[in-house]
Amino acid sequence: MKADVEVQYAIEQSSLPTESLIETWVNSVLAKYTTQFSLCVRIVDCEESQSLNSEYRGKESPTNVLSFPFEMPECVDAESEILGDLIICAQVVANEAEQQGKKLFDHWAHMIVHGTLHLLGFDHINEEDAEEMEQLERDILATLDIADPYTEL
Repeated sequence: MKADVEVQYAIEQSSLPTESLIETWVNSVLAKYTTQFSLCVRIVDCEESQSLNSEYRGKESPTNVLSFPFEMPECVDAESEILGDLIICAQVVANEAEQQGKKLFDHWAHMIVHGTLHLLGFDHINEEDAEEMEQLERDILATLDIADPYTEL
């Protein structure tokens, strides 16, 4: 079942992934689920990322991806499960890809997969959870023919 993915481009920039690519990456994470999910992916500049990162995480810098899980009020009967929102800073993703010697869209895919897993409740706060999440990321990215993002170059 395909997810309903809303993509918002809050910036105009070349070399951003298309809505279709973003949907493919999201659906690669959700492939094993039978629930109809929906989520929003918003691509932002450094200023918006830094503002949100400061407000919600107390960090005074932009970051690659922020995940905002949604909790459906019990009184609402929805036909799909709303996962939440992903906020992705295009410049941070581009800078990281260059610094880490990764293909730009491979790194974009990793950030979408990583953020979507967060929306599903996965985390990397402790070492055991981090290992589980990283392995899921490797497995999902491999289905997209993308190399292990945690391999040192």
